Amino acid sequence: MTSDAPAEGMTASKSQLAYEWLRDRIVSHRFTPGYRLVLSQLAAELGVSTVPVREAVRRLEAEGLVTYEKNVGAQVALVDEGEYVTTMQTLAVVEGAATGFSAPLLTNEDVSKAREINQRMRDSLEHFDPRRFTELNEEFHKALFLHCPNEHLIDLVHRGWSRLRMLRSSTFSFVPGRAVESVTEHDELVDLIENKADPIEIELAARRHRTATLDAMLTFQHAHD
Repeated sequence: MTSDAPAEGMTASKSQLAYEWLRDRIVSHRFTPGYRLVLSQLAAELGVSTVPVREAVRRLEAEGLVTYEKNVGAQVALVDEGEYVTTMQTLAVVEGAATGFSAPLLTNEDVSKAREINQRMRDSLEHFDPRRFTELNEEFHKALFLHCPNEHLIDLVHRGWSRLRMLRSSTFSFVPGRAVESVTEHDELVDLIENKADPIEIELAARRHRTATLDAMLTFQHAHD
């Protein structure tokens, strides 16, 4: 077993551990698009049988992170530029809805936490690290849809984030100027929540916030075509 394989004695099932181990390597790009996932090799590396690895691969296939082709087997899904667009568009809808549902249920403490995270994002702009900024960005949005009562929506948001990580390690690597705008939009979004704005207004603001990042990325791509 490799040193970074899941430790023995953990309460999670072997299948869950295999899933988390594989997923981490895919979204961190250690297993790059097109990388073949040979079950026997992965099982040997993890120190388990092929059964939990196969189950983990099936879960990742359902999330769109892995594809299976006849005579080829399982492999990390190839990057499709069009899929980045559709993933961002879908994420804008489900993340916006989750935020709208959650907003009336957020406490003053929740709002303060969101502002604190956004301030950390603002502070990070001086010595900008796109990946760290992206991590904080996810943490911020999680704080806003924390109380969304629709678990299916939350699942769709996390699936979208997983897919996005594989397609782009960080959009802000390409358009760092968008980070400044994003922090300002976060302030505006929190203001709406704090002022008890209509949940639909909050949902639409969250959706526009996500699509603005997509628009910035598309503008960058067109400029460099």
